[in-house]
Amino acid sequence: MTDAGKKAVDAYIAAAPKAAQPRLRQLRKLIRQAAPQAEERLSYGMPYYDYKGRLIYFSAFKTHIGVYPVGEAAKHKDLSKYMTGKGTYRFPLDEPMPMDLIRKLVEARIKKNEVATQKEGLARPSSSAR
Repeated sequence: MTDAGKKAVDAYIAAAPKAAQPRLRQLRKLIRQAAPQAEERLSYGMPYYDYKGRLIYFSAFKTHIGVYPVGEAAKHKDLSKYMTGKGTYRFPLDEPMPMDLIRKLVEARIKKNEVATQKEGLARPSSSAR
């Protein structure tokens, strides 16, 4: 994990609405535990995690936490009550976050990125074939 990425995410959480900060720390901890090899970064003004491609973003708002699993939101029916768009989940600050379901979402993203990376590797001609 790069120090610059960690510092950027630290700063993001520190600048977030006070009511959202504990949830952001909880979400960050869960993502880092589920994807310890992922790099923390900032993009589009919000934290995201990169492991063989982008895994998941999150952001803080006054009344909710937004979670953006790259290309995966619609596939996780257990989280459908939180879905507000094709790739967006909103978790209200006045309700507990479904951490087990979010963990499954992160794990699914890891697997998808690993499979995609393997397929890309297989699709490339080897240097001996050129």
